[in-house]
Amino acid sequence: MNKAYLALGTNIEPRHAYLEDALRILGEHQAIAIQKKSSIYETAPVGYTNQADFLNMVIEVDTALISMKLLEYCQQVELELGRKRDIRFGPRTIDLDILTYNQENSTIERLIIPHPRMHERAFVLIPLQEIAADFIIPVWNKRPQELIEGLSDADVKDVRKWKK
Repeated sequence: MNKAYLALGTNIEPRHAYLEDALRILGEHQAIAIQKKSSIYETAPVGYTNQADFLNMVIEVDTALISMKLLEYCQQVELELGRKRDIRFGPRTIDLDILTYNQENSTIERLIIPHPRMHERAFVLIPLQEIAADFIIPVWNKRPQELIEGLSDADVKDVRKWKK
């Protein structure tokens, strides 16, 4: 079995339903078992800011899929839930990113592992910290909290636990 951490994000209503649908579809795959789920966090958009706030979370999965097949399935889930890629960093029904896959480093264009921007994203690191505080993130060789400490206070404070 392989261990992966996935980030989920959505900012098109019904946001919570899209997260639930993505979790359900991921969990239905016979080669994917969701082991842990973080709380849901609400954050302002990054990059393209003229859009609604996001709901974000991180999950830990055990999977028999190789990393590229996991990516393909995540993209299939995104399509099934109506994801459109019109604007870079733009609004989305659901976004599924592979943050890490085992302790692998992959630099192929279609799949860079660990995710190349995860170390600068509080909305990824805070939920990861919640479910995997002792996980050493490859490339940076640091725990999530150590990377969080390198972020600005404003970025960290912008990540708020969401209540339904």
